[in-house]
Amino acid sequence: MNKKSASFFNRRSMSPGVFIKRKEFIQLGSLATASLMMPKFLKALENHAAVPAGNKVVVVLQLSGGNDGLNTVIPVRNDVYYKLRPGLGIQKNKTLSLTDEVALHPSLAALKGLYDEGNMAILNNVGYPNPDRSHFRSMDIWHSASQSSEYWSNGWIGRYLDAQCHGCDKPTQALEVDDVLSLALKGEQNNALAVKDPSRLFGTSNEKYFRDINKNYGKDHHDEKPVDYLYKTLAETMSSADYIFKQSRLHPSLGNYPNTELGSGLKTIASLIFSDINTKVYYISLGSFDTHVGQDAQQGRLFTQMSEAIKAFTDDLKKNSRMEDVLMFTFSEFGRRVAQNASNGTDHGTANNMFLISGGLKQKGILNAMPNLEDLNQGDLKYNVDFKSVYATILEKWLSADSSRILKARYNMMDFI
Repeated sequence: MNKKSASFFNRRSMSPGVFIKRKEFIQLGSLATASLMMPKFLKALENHAAVPAGNKVVVVLQLSGGNDGLNTVIPVRNDVYYKLRPGLGIQKNKTLSLTDEVALHPSLAALKGLYDEGNMAILNNVGYPNPDRSHFRSMDIWHSASQSSEYWSNGWIGRYLDAQCHGCDKPTQALEVDDVLSLALKGEQNNALAVKDPSRLFGTSNEKYFRDINKNYGKDHHDEKPVDYLYKTLAETMSSADYIFKQSRLHPSLGNYPNTELGSGLKTIASLIFSDINTKVYYISLGSFDTHVGQDAQQGRLFTQMSEAIKAFTDDLKKNSRMEDVLMFTFSEFGRRVAQNASNGTDHGTANNMFLISGGLKQKGILNAMPNLEDLNQGDLKYNVDFKSVYATILEKWLSADSSRILKARYNMMDFI
């Protein structure tokens, strides 16, 4: 029992279930957090057989903080790029060449390999109308798939779960490798599950304190609906924690992953993909890419982590014959301004690039034109691909879902899958 739960229990001389209050329950740590994030349908995981091999899966990698796209996919023959970034522009001989005109950041060796194999595509100039340069607001727009003038309280993946689970007997799941659930995975009726480490959740849920609380459910009489709700949620959490942990160990990844948070998270995702539980979307983040100062070192460090983790993950998928079934894509809430600032960094901008990684791509390589650095909007890139078209394409063509219902509008389909 952890100290927080022990001290709470010692303050109560009677059955813990009689006196527990919602505020105190929330304070009990990681299991309580997981409980309140638990989707009401997750228990259904236990009632259905594993999905067959070939189940299509999406892995979303969020680059938090606003990654600088121009130093990610680099226009190495563009004089304007070097003129506006005299100290920050990456010289061509240091980059990883893709074409005569375009190269990758030198720390993205794994992505260069995927590009050469035909397992990666690059979308340039992705954004949305009337862009917002606030981290929080712009991330909300990407998470909810709203217009910049709209404020929605649920996310595009959460609404996908709502649509897939409406009246069905085999609900689709989604999982975020984190302790807190992002807006993107919160639906109107259903939420995904946020859990950083299935073994830690399993261990916490099996502490004697929580088992004792769960044992009292049904014995004590409650006149508080929140308490009754929390008992039920705790019971479902304990059951689902047990199930997820056991599933993750059915076909554990044997890949050699880097000892980083992203590496560990992608290894967890790989193990769950190999278990073939009915989880269609996995979500994980890396950051912070908010590089106002000293961008070169910060971006290089994060890209090294990203490259090493993605290489381990894609190598694992290939060895287990799942590379064609999994689509990973990256996004960031915005790009950076074209010109460097006085602190060898870049400030908040607008349009950006996205990486699409899969063995099942129909279009590969660089899918559209590089940014036009001579046609800027007050020093910022102009978008020409609405990110909601990317979402719509993934929903329709990869997840076989009704994108217009989920995104609340119809967007143009793309051809990368």
